[in-house]
Amino acid sequence: MAKVISTLFISADGVAEIDPDWHFPYFDENMGRAVGEDYDTADVMLIGRETYDSFAGAWPDREAAGGEDAVFAKQLGDMRKVVVSRQQLEFTWRNSELIKGDLVDAVTALKADAGSKGILIPGSISVVQQLLAAGLVDELRLLVHPVAARKGRRLFDDGDTPYHFQVTATEAFPTGVIRVIYAPTAAPEKVGYADVTDQVPAGS
Repeated sequence: MAKVISTLFISADGVAEIDPDWHFPYFDENMGRAVGEDYDTADVMLIGRETYDSFAGAWPDREAAGGEDAVFAKQLGDMRKVVVSRQQLEFTWRNSELIKGDLVDAVTALKADAGSKGILIPGSISVVQQLLAAGLVDELRLLVHPVAARKGRRLFDDGDTPYHFQVTATEAFPTGVIRVIYAPTAAPEKVGYADVTDQVPAGS
């Protein structure tokens, strides 16, 4: 079964709607490597309409220009791109298709496709939120920037049920960016203060 992996640039206060002013100063070769590793896990890109419009408006031209980022641009162009939108779209980027039917049903089918290497969701906050709620995200890969953005859309919105994760990998970059890979896990056993009093500092 193919994994669904969400990859996001995120601020220390949880804003996942990036602003170039706080994002690009921290982008270095380490972050570039991490992004490349994330894309190497998948052959299907699952994205919302806004992310699609942003990517399709930039990467085909970068591939055609043949610059330093042309190889990565070609990798994105060659991937199957499944777009989540309530509207019919005119696709200008190769290997693009509109998701058919309900998002949860469609992603469940994508995960079950034996021919799929993996499904990557770059950005696309609303898509990630819906799939987290449905229990369909297998990994959450965050590149946490050392900045409090203080405005913008956050990854985790208000809800009644907490999400619990286990940390499967961490890496700190010289820029202060921390790469954290989470996998969903069951909630820990309920514990109250009376259960941890023996762990409270005894003082000196």
